[in-house]
Amino acid sequence: MIYIGIDVAKEKHDCCIVDSDGVIINDSLRISNSREGFELLYSSILSILPSKDISNVKIGLESTGHYSTNLQNFLYAKGFSLSILNPLATNLFRKAQTLRKTKTDKTDALVIAKMLFSDDTKSYSPVSYQIQELKSLTRHRYRLISYRGKLKISITRLIDIIFPELPKHVWSIHQSSSYCLLSELPSPKDVANCHLTKLTHILSKASRGKYGKDKAVALKEVASYSIGTSTRSLSFELQQTIRLVQSVQAEIDALDLQIKEVVTEINSPIMYNKLSLYFHLLYYHTNL
Repeated sequence: MIYIGIDVAKEKHDCCIVDSDGVIINDSLRISNSREGFELLYSSILSILPSKDISNVKIGLESTGHYSTNLQNFLYAKGFSLSILNPLATNLFRKAQTLRKTKTDKTDALVIAKMLFSDDTKSYSPVSYQIQELKSLTRHRYRLISYRGKLKISITRLIDIIFPELPKHVWSIHQSSSYCLLSELPSPKDVANCHLTKLTHILSKASRGKYGKDKAVALKEVASYSIGTSTRSLSFELQQTIRLVQSVQAEIDALDLQIKEVVTEINSPIMYNKLSLYFHLLYYHTNL
């Protein structure tokens, strides 16, 4: 049996090859994170297998995020048995093996190879591409939600400076009618000087009739005595940030449709119900 430990990094991977007796066959094999590097590893493994029987090879890698993904898929496609190791476990194993505090890529690769002597290591099998897509899409959605949240915080800060009285007169400064109002009239002076008919039309259309003439009159009155600081630069920043929020929201909506397509492709009642609940909760918590 041949055991191969691979210490994964962004640009290169250090490999250590050990036989079943613990004899080191090669501890200086360094491959690049590229097609050429992967093929070099593959040919190096075959060169030490007289029968070319890859069932006698066990390969181990640490779970190090996305840097090992392409290498894992390459080796799995070649038919190798892979084990994904917890970095905490390899660290404890290293400390148990030696009192020295030295830690290098070569020693890490050797530690991983030795850990493969045990049958306790977790075998690797790639998840279906739909599940992999869902993981990727939901993580992307989380990043977009976080970005949108930061933009909304910026809008809140700008309104505190420009029009601090506004939040008390609307349900939320982040509702579509508020954004529509501020996009067209980004300062209290603009609101106060706006013709009542025009202001009423803006509010009524954006709120789908929820806000009408009474709200327009109230906003014109509060805008006339606002203590806010209105400058051209602040108004521009507010309008631009609102456009960014709306743009990000449009991308989130498109992303939700993509997620729904993947869930539909899975076509499993159990999986569909679980994922539907998950995405419902995810949507609820990220849209508060």
